[in-house]
Formats: sequence, structure tokens, C-alpha cells
Amino acid sequence: MRARLPAVAPDAPESFDTILRDFREQIAPAMTHWGHPGWFAYFPSNSSPPSVLGELLSAGLGAQCMSWETSPAATELEQTVMSWYRQLLSLPEQFTGVIQDSASSATLVAFLTARDRVGVDHERLVAYWSSEAHSSVAKAARLADIPVERQRVVPVDGEFAMQPGALATMLADDARQGLVPGIIVATMGTTSSTACDPLRAIGQIARDHKVWFHVDAAFGGSAAIVPELRPLLDGVELSDSMVTNPHKWLLTNFDCSAYFVRDVDALLHTFSIAPEYLRTRHDHDTTVVNFRDWGVPMGRRFRALKLWFVLRSYGAAAIRSMIRTHVALGHELAAWVDAEPGFERLAPAPLALVCLRHVPPALQGDETALARHNAALMARVNATGTVHLTHTTLGGKYAIRVAIGSFRTERRHVAEVWRLLREESQT
Repeated sequence: MRARLPAVAPDAPESFDTILRDFREQIAPAMTHWGHPGWFAYFPSNSSPPSVLGELLSAGLGAQCMSWETSPAATELEQTVMSWYRQLLSLPEQFTGVIQDSASSATLVAFLTARDRVGVDHERLVAYWSSEAHSSVAKAARLADIPVERQRVVPVDGEFAMQPGALATMLADDARQGLVPGIIVATMGTTSSTACDPLRAIGQIARDHKVWFHVDAAFGGSAAIVPELRPLLDGVELSDSMVTNPHKWLLTNFDCSAYFVRDVDALLHTFSIAPEYLRTRHDHDTTVVNFRDWGVPMGRRFRALKLWFVLRSYGAAAIRSMIRTHVALGHELAAWVDAEPGFERLAPAPLALVCLRHVPPALQGDETALARHNAALMARVNATGTVHLTHTTLGGKYAIRVAIGSFRTERRHVAEVWRLLREESQT
């Protein structure tokens, strides 16, 4: 596509009809379409008509939502929408929500706050997360100046969830050596397989050692608005912070990440800076929320508007129904895989992600050959242009991931990806 674009910007204005034609003919065909019903890669990055309209109005307002003074309605709507979402997730009232751009940023916020809470001992601070945690956790540790020698990767069990016993042993060993356990990150719905760490057990360990406990529920957290799925988040009330992304499974377009924190004062201690040019004439700062002090960037977009549109346009009941449908489709696909000779499921499927591989008899026991075989299988399926899949590695085994959750995905699309996998496995 780049080769077809001019090397320099135009000097004279061009008609919008021409620009839109080029968008249709050059840009759109060269995009990876996350909103396609055949999108089963990574995790869903959803959108919906109400969300798009909310984003459009937000762009038209051109709001800079760094403080109450600069955008009063934006600040107060964000407070209201985050309260709504907290209640939908059945989080304790002690949690207060703020919208970040992504879970990566939210996790960094947790790390920086935890480091500040440790205080003068931060040079001895140790961080803990599982071997299945998202890469953003290790990045946050690096950005928080926690070196590799003070990072602990906790082993997982046969279902790829963190082992609390191993965690407790690591914390005790570090404390005996004069180090300071500072933050534990648990995951509800890991990226590779949607494994759910035992939050209650981990949270109790964190409480016993007075360690900041952060829960990464970027994808899986939205499922907690469904009552029968809420037990997957059991124990989150013991955490100090949690993140979940409405832009994944809650019909809200990217970016919109909900960060909930128990100790707002600790957050503000880390991020609040008030130079004279940001102070207000009427001293509003003492009585209102200034979200510039709740994260890394000072400038903020009006993200709450699109989430407000989504929650009001669909209502909680319809969103719960969508999530239930996606989870049921995931369980149905898992059952198809389990019943099909030559296919193997490599992890539990508590939500709407199925990890699988094809195992021809001639390749059994040869992990290198099986990895090549399944990579080629996935490439052939993706080459059809009908669906898109990605992969991971679980316990040293190459796995094809089928992540169900796109706004427009129906049972027929899941049946199609399964048909393609079976058909192409015989090639």
C-alpha cells in the first residue's frame, strides 16, 4: 500500500470524494479487520454503533479532559459510568474507577503506586507474577525500575493457573533475605488460555505479607457481569487494584480500559502534581476530581462518553446475553474438539477461548514436528481469508487459539472455523 501513496504531502487541497475513494480502495483492503465475524485471533477488540457514535461526538467536542475545570461533564460522567461498571462487576464499594487507555497503562499505574507505597525500601522491592501473565506485566516492572533479579515468575499448575504455595514460598524466602515483597499480579483470564489464577488464595497471601495485590482481568473481567460467571473473580475484593477492558468484550471501541483502585490517596500520592498554571481560580481542586492525577498522561480523551452510550443503548441484560452466547459457543467448540479423533484441546475453556492442535499419528511425541504441522495448518486456514487465528505455546506445546467474542460472530462462523481446521488438517 505504501508504494502506491505519494512520497510528499499535497500542496493543493484535494476533494473529500477523492480522499474517501482512496480510503476505500487503498486503506480498507490493506487493514486487518478486527470487527469481522470471522475474527478469532488474539482477543476481540469490539466496537458497536452506539460506541462509534459516542466516539464521534467526543471527537467533535474536542474535549481535553485532564481536569474538572477543563471538562466538568466529562469528569463527572466518568465518575458515574465507573460507578455503574463497578456495580455491574459486583466490586466492593471501596473501589473507585478511572478510565485508562489500556490494561498495560493500568498495570504500570499499579506498579508505580506499589513502589511508592514501599517508600525508601523501593530499591529492595520484589514483584511477583505467573509464567502465564501478560507481557505488559514484565514491561511495567521494567518501567518501574524493578530489575530482573527482583522479578519472580511463579510457576503454574496443570491448568496454567498460578500456584499459591509456590508464591508463598517465594515471598517468605525473599523476606528472609532482607528483600521487600512489593506487588503481586494475578490474572483472571490469561492471554494464552484464559486460565484464572486463584484470586482468593493469592489475595490472602498478599494481605498476610502486606503486599500490593493487582488483578489483571483485561479480557475476562467483563464476564463477571454475568452472575454465573462472577465466581471466576472470587477473591478480587482482597485486591488493591484491578483492570478490565470494556474495549475487549463490552462493545466499546478501543481504547477504554477500566482501572479500579482501593486506596485513591496512594494513587494520588504517586501521580498528583499541581503546578501553578494548572490551578483553578475558584479553588475547585479541593472539592472535585482531576483525572490528570490518576495516571501517567496529563491529557485525556472523553472516553466515558462512548461507554455511557453502550451501557444505555444495550442495557446490562443484552450485554450479559451476548457474553453468555460467546461462552456457550466456546464450550460447544471445545466439545467438538474433544470428540474429534486427531485433535487435542490443550487447556480448559472457562470462557470463550479454545486452545487446540491437530496431532497426526505419525507425529505423536515429536513436539518440533507438531509445532511445524500446526503452524502450517493455521496458515492455510488464515489464507482462506474467511477467518483469522493466532497461536501460543502452552506447556511447551504449540497451540492454535480460537478466541470467540466479536460483536458480529454467530454460531455459523464458529462452525466454519471448525470446518476449515478439520478440512485443512487433511491437506
